[in-house]
Amino acid sequence: MKVCKTIDDMRAASREARREGKRLGFVPTMGALHQGHLSLVRAAKAKSDVVAASIFVNPLQFGPTEDLAKYPRTFDADRELLEREAADILFVPTAKEMYRPGAVTYVTVEGLSDKLCGRSRPGHFRGVATVVAKLFHIVEPDLAFFGQKDAAQCVIIQRMVRDLNLPVEIVVCPIVREPDGLAMSSRNAYLSPEERTSALVLYRALTATRTLFEQGERNTAALIAAGRRVMAKERGVRLDYFEIVDPDLLTPVPELTRPVLVAVAAVVGTTRLIDNILLSV
Repeated sequence: MKVCKTIDDMRAASREARREGKRLGFVPTMGALHQGHLSLVRAAKAKSDVVAASIFVNPLQFGPTEDLAKYPRTFDADRELLEREAADILFVPTAKEMYRPGAVTYVTVEGLSDKLCGRSRPGHFRGVATVVAKLFHIVEPDLAFFGQKDAAQCVIIQRMVRDLNLPVEIVVCPIVREPDGLAMSSRNAYLSPEERTSALVLYRALTATRTLFEQGERNTAALIAAGRRVMAKERGVRLDYFEIVDPDLLTPVPELTRPVLVAVAAVVGTTRLIDNILLSV
């Protein structure tokens, strides 16, 4: 696996692949890799000739009170995992490499970036869109792979790609869960054993909503209330939101007459976690 630390090195590796007529798949990450990330690498291997991954803890998407400094950084273990999955290229730039001094240009996807996590994390999705646009410009992939767990992020990136005519296909891959249902996340490493147990309430709430839906309930308020009731039973978990929205627009849906996204975010101890499911009518 070729490790590129500079933008020039990454561009050279990408262009070499294209000169050889190879299809390039890209998996952007912030490191602290788990099976969810590796499932994206496997999906990229299945659809691409060359697979590039990146590890970059993007400072732009962290708020002033968030966990940038303590975000897990496990480069050696991450590199070993990517080598086992036979990734071809690893891009590991520094913040100074990605953001020149005095940089004042950002990418904002209006009308979407203030939905779901965007409401409680102002500027977060601007940071996401900016870094992903830069990565696409540097790596120039044919396909890019993202996880459904970050549903709002996926919607925003897809809209950005469409609006800016970026020549990359976005592939959204299913959530990977622990055997007990907890969605895999790098932030799970922050949880104590007791908090890890409490965190299961997110998936229980989603499951309760899905069960009620499968029993015939189509009123959004009733479905949301069911999920919130489950969340309220778990002490030590502070609900941020539990919403049912259009999966493309992230806007509330009063009645379920078409597919919807059921999304939840909560703080467990001091760790913010998200999860979601899709319901198809």
